[in-house]
Amino acid sequence: MSNSTRVPEGRLSRFARYAGLGARTGAKLLLSKDAKGAAEQAALVLGDMRGLAAKVGQMASYVDGFVPETHRVAYETALRSLRTAAPTSSPEAIRRLVEEDLGAPMDELFAEWETEPFASASIGQVHRATLADGRRVAVKVQHPGIAKAVESDLANAGIFESIASTLGPKNVNPKQVFGEIKDRFREELDYELEAERQRHFIELHAGDPKIHIPAVIAERSGPRVLTMELSHGKTLEEAALADEAARRGYAEVMWRFVFKGNLVGCMFNADPHPGNYLFRDDGTITFLDFGCCQPIVGERILGGRDLHRAALRKDDAAFEKACVKMLGTRGGTYEAKAIAYTRACFAPLFGSPSTITRSYVKSLVGGMLTLKEEVSAKDGSFTALPPGMLFINRLQFGFYSVLARLDVEVDYAAVERRFLGEAGLL
Repeated sequence: MSNSTRVPEGRLSRFARYAGLGARTGAKLLLSKDAKGAAEQAALVLGDMRGLAAKVGQMASYVDGFVPETHRVAYETALRSLRTAAPTSSPEAIRRLVEEDLGAPMDELFAEWETEPFASASIGQVHRATLADGRRVAVKVQHPGIAKAVESDLANAGIFESIASTLGPKNVNPKQVFGEIKDRFREELDYELEAERQRHFIELHAGDPKIHIPAVIAERSGPRVLTMELSHGKTLEEAALADEAARRGYAEVMWRFVFKGNLVGCMFNADPHPGNYLFRDDGTITFLDFGCCQPIVGERILGGRDLHRAALRKDDAAFEKACVKMLGTRGGTYEAKAIAYTRACFAPLFGSPSTITRSYVKSLVGGMLTLKEEVSAKDGSFTALPPGMLFINRLQFGFYSVLARLDVEVDYAAVERRFLGEAGLL
């Protein structure tokens, strides 16, 4: 999948590829004992399309419970390449985009430029380069045509519904749901906004010796080009082979990065797929990709902190009260199930020290599917997710699936008490 291909941009052509993918893989997925062929076809089509299509494939490659258990290995294997090695854009097209975005010839912008990207994903690809002062950098460049391709996907209502179904209950307010999806995915096309958010996380975690976020090179960045210091490290699959102490250290750092970002920094990164982490032998983790972030403000940040503090105290009554307030439920069967589901999501804190397992993550995905059934609850108690809550599930499923690969017992409550205490939030 390393060959250069042009991103299909048109609404009808992309819709036809989605439809064809369903026709070609659907029967194989349901009827065959081995889904290898269907999974490989899915990887080929979704990678070629990039954009939102590749994001769905990325999720299927690592989120436990996303595809049937009997086909999980086949899909993980086939779709894993979408995390770092989706089809690339041509060197000529990339050069034109970089020069147009940064307003100068390539040889004036970089002393050295590696034509072959070392990573390519849903929105862009990454090249190694060297600045005039000798600094080695990673340059993320959008796939030419990707903005139009994303807009084409956003205009296809059927595709929209399938993406929404992976994030939360089907909502009686589709305008709100689709609005949030549109906002987040359009923001991923704005590399200047991503650079701003990357700097936000750098400042938040300044002084933490185990959290590394690459510095942004502002003078070599623009709306579609983002240049940062070049980082190195092991993959999640390699980190999962480390000894127990090392894996525990990695898990603690990841929990601190995510939930300090949420609860102290008031910003969550909603794209926690495995390709966004680089692990070093000294326990340091480099965190990449801040394109899909969302501010947590007002009642949502206050409610989130209340939920976490209640879980740390193992106070079920306070947790239920905070849950009702945050979700805006109004009694009935939906409220009861929503509280139970949220309580299950907080099991790593209530039961700390605990081990996040793949079967646990799968149970959360199954619990969300059960919760969806309450949309038509006979007592009319269903309540739509409040604005800004939709992408929480993407974070929950994705992040927990990554931690499950480390397969280690961790005192997550102790980690959280420490950084909340330092911020004066306990």
